[in-house]
Amino acid sequence: MMLGAAALPMAGQLAAQSRPGTIVISSANRNNGGINCCAKAVEVIKGGGDTLDAVIAGVNIVELDPRDSSVGYGGLPNEEGVVELDASCMHGPTRRGGAVGAIRNIKTPSKVAKAVMEQTDHMFLVGDGALKFARAMGFKEEDLLTEESRTQWLIWKKSLKDGNNHNNWGPGLDTPPAKKKGALDLEQLKREFPHARQELLAEAIENAIHPPHGTINCIALNEKGEMSAVTTTSGMAWKIPGRVGDSPIIGGGLWLDQDIGGAGSTGRGEENIRACGAHTVVENMRHGMSPKDAALDALKRIVRNFDSDMERLAQVDINFYALRKDGEYAGASLWGPAPGKRPAQFAVCTSAAASRHQDCVYLLERK
Repeated sequence: MMLGAAALPMAGQLAAQSRPGTIVISSANRNNGGINCCAKAVEVIKGGGDTLDAVIAGVNIVELDPRDSSVGYGGLPNEEGVVELDASCMHGPTRRGGAVGAIRNIKTPSKVAKAVMEQTDHMFLVGDGALKFARAMGFKEEDLLTEESRTQWLIWKKSLKDGNNHNNWGPGLDTPPAKKKGALDLEQLKREFPHARQELLAEAIENAIHPPHGTINCIALNEKGEMSAVTTTSGMAWKIPGRVGDSPIIGGGLWLDQDIGGAGSTGRGEENIRACGAHTVVENMRHGMSPKDAALDALKRIVRNFDSDMERLAQVDINFYALRKDGEYAGASLWGPAPGKRPAQFAVCTSAAASRHQDCVYLLERK
């Protein structure tokens, strides 16, 4: 097979370079989730494990941690109070991938995505079909809704009002009149949820007003130059049942080319899908861009899709993570930090250095 002239320089350059050693990057996530994920992945690779097994073992830590409400067990549910999970994975050496979307009752959808890749002739299973497949593969069904996530869901329901400012999920008309307050009042919630921590109630108020959409993405490179990647999430909080974001869409929330590198995303999936973000980042690297510039260029495409309307863009949060086959990597965020705050961060671990956070570069300055 003959390569076009444009493809030869980067492919040849990366193939000719010396091996960079083991490198794993991921999104940061809560409770040092990204740091723990990267450290675990490097440990698996050092023990002789495959790069895909490594990144999945890494994200499993976050999927199983109920304190991270954006991934796996304890993820914030859809509008009906049901947790639905999405995941995708790609294995560089075999150039294969698998994904699941809107799967319920399985704590580790990343493992199901890998099973789709290995045990079927398909790449993407969704909803009931994905769950039936997981059952057939021996995955255990469990309730994914924790008490804290359920509390946040109930508080979100209390925030909903009809045209008359009425909500059935609150005190009825027969209760004594109360002073007029905002949609959600922390002191009132403390009385209604006496066993909930104040920090949880404050977080629930914020999440009711601004539904969050977290995720974890992890990409690995070993000393042989083999690469793999995975993205897993519980998706946008309070979503319409069946909503699937970018995380399980290969080319959207995840893309990897064994010859070039890999990329993934966290943040608002709808905007990433419109830019085919992860694929765009890797193709940019193919054409000679550094991981940093490749990710920033993909963010520029999202800005273009909003006609550079900063007021609308202020409501969008999205990050890209990129690892090139020569070992160069970057994290990039659409927005810079608010005054007095740190930039968004990502995690990185290598065979030579402990897992740690690094700052993302960013495209837009907050005013």
